[in-house]
Amino acid sequence: MSLIPYLRSILINQNNVAKRYLHVSTVLHKVQAGRYRPKPKVMQPLTYEMAYPPHEIASKKSWNSWNTSNVKDGNRPSETTIEDLFIRNFVEGTWHGLIASEIIIKRQHNIIRIAGIVMRKVTPIKMHFLLGYTEELLSYWLHCPVKMEILTVNDKDDVVYKII
Repeated sequence: MSLIPYLRSILINQNNVAKRYLHVSTVLHKVQAGRYRPKPKVMQPLTYEMAYPPHEIASKKSWNSWNTSNVKDGNRPSETTIEDLFIRNFVEGTWHGLIASEIIIKRQHNIIRIAGIVMRKVTPIKMHFLLGYTEELLSYWLHCPVKMEILTVNDKDDVVYKII
């Protein structure tokens, strides 16, 4: 009878160890992330960024964020990444439904340049307003000059690079 409380205290203390298991499986070397595969009976339009697999970044396609904070002893790597996410979300929200491709962010010295392809769904006056609005608010929030470089296209089909 006195053995059960003793064993119970041992099992409770070793509960965390008992729940840890070792799973062993073979290595597949099957990389699928960021790749677009053809689907039967479906035509998939791909932009230039989507057409190349991830391992061809910097050889056939370029980066979506240009900065030097990720090099060894670089300044503010985590803050730069968070700021890039904030910039992308803000631009996609401000230019809702108008962005036709990926947003490219280039940091040069103290200037942040944002490039993207925009569809011509709104009047030029509204487009200039959105451009100034985005530049002013991001400059105020990020405490550095922000410039937007936009290219306009008539339709999202004009951005299609390849169809699989």
